[in-house]
Amino acid sequence: MSEDTIRLVTIGRILQRRRRLLAVLAVVGALVGFGASVLFPPRYTASASVLLPGQWEERELLTQVEIAASSSVVDRAAARLGWAGVSGSDLRGRVSAKAADGNIIKISGTADTPERAQQLSDRVAQQFVAFAARVTGSTTDPEAATGPEALRQKVAETNRRITDLANAAGPGRSVESVQARTALEKLRTALQEAMKRLDEANPAANRSGLVVMGPAPRPTGEEPPTRMQLIVAGALLFFLLAVIGHLAAARVNRRLRTGPEIAAALGSTLLGTVDVPGEPRAHRAEDHDARARIRRLLGVDARWDVPAPQRSGDEAGRRIRYRRVCARLRDRLPAPRSLLVVVPDGDEIARRAAGQLVAEALNDPSPRSSGRGEPMLRVVEVSVARPMLPDRGTESGALVVLSMGVWTAEELAGIAEACADARHEVVGTVVAGPVRTRPTRSAGRAPENASPSLAVRGHAAGGPV
Repeated sequence: MSEDTIRLVTIGRILQRRRRLLAVLAVVGALVGFGASVLFPPRYTASASVLLPGQWEERELLTQVEIAASSSVVDRAAARLGWAGVSGSDLRGRVSAKAADGNIIKISGTADTPERAQQLSDRVAQQFVAFAARVTGSTTDPEAATGPEALRQKVAETNRRITDLANAAGPGRSVESVQARTALEKLRTALQEAMKRLDEANPAANRSGLVVMGPAPRPTGEEPPTRMQLIVAGALLFFLLAVIGHLAAARVNRRLRTGPEIAAALGSTLLGTVDVPGEPRAHRAEDHDARARIRRLLGVDARWDVPAPQRSGDEAGRRIRYRRVCARLRDRLPAPRSLLVVVPDGDEIARRAAGQLVAEALNDPSPRSSGRGEPMLRVVEVSVARPMLPDRGTESGALVVLSMGVWTAEELAGIAEACADARHEVVGTVVAGPVRTRPTRSAGRAPENASPSLAVRGHAAGGPV
């Protein structure tokens, strides 16, 4: 797994073998999201629109947007609202403005209830219109407000005076009267054009009268993230973190998973692979521990990054594998001698395989072994952290039995060094793997057309297993 790329089958294996743990972590994440929603109460946002008549450049609209969300406008709106314990500084982070198409500014207010959000946006919009009118000078300076109107009255009076002068000049029968009437008409036209240009150049005349386009609609839903979004996000976050954690742990895992790798780490020869039927969980002694029960409940008592145990054959087929290992071990020894069967402490699969291997070595009166004798085997469990073997005495050699996918190369190298330190030659390595046994048939009902099985008593020749 440490050298493999992440594939969909790996994700599927995690989901299948860690589904209980993933479900529990997802529930924990949902509870964390619910707690976050309690700490952050729901928020509602309402928006009011203000129309700016006339021609406006983009930078001028941006200036009006800044004015709409300025402290001057927000402080006045807070004073008008009169909410207890809420000042203008508290509302500045809840008010925002932006320019929309068509010279429209949208003013948004956020509060903890829909009613307050609507009131806040409406009040800020009203104060913005009043403040903008005050800035343009349309309401604060009476002389500035009456100046243009007085000028228009003077121009109208001048137009009437020009009309009177034109009538007094005569019907235009003489050259002088025609010239006078022409000059008066030119003067009238010049005055009208001057007033038109003055109206166009006066921003207060064109840009006054900002209009609030109705009350803000009352919001019907919360602002994201809502409580449900926080709950779903928490569950999904914890779920993804658990999957990523499994992948990261498998990526850095350096446990050896094949027989040749294990034998190479021990510096010995692989004698074969044997099968060990998995014991029912109800009969395990460690299940009485509270921690083991929790691990079993969460489904983490079995590793997920190893292949699922294959379904094995019958008992006779499994015993043949042990006899073949005994035969290879006997062929490697020049003379019968006693050997230590070294099993790492805590490797239950290897311990059971070693016990079965000792039993088969004692009960194998094969013709090939009658003249040479079977090696005497004694099981010894060693600590992987601090491996220690008895010194060479009656036993002169070691046979290492262990399961795959459990130990690293450094740990196996430590066992090999302990064997060499005790002057025991590692004569071979046996790898044990768990298998699922087939359901046994009832003894009282034999299958039809079944032939009687022949018990194998002796060495079974064949290829390597």
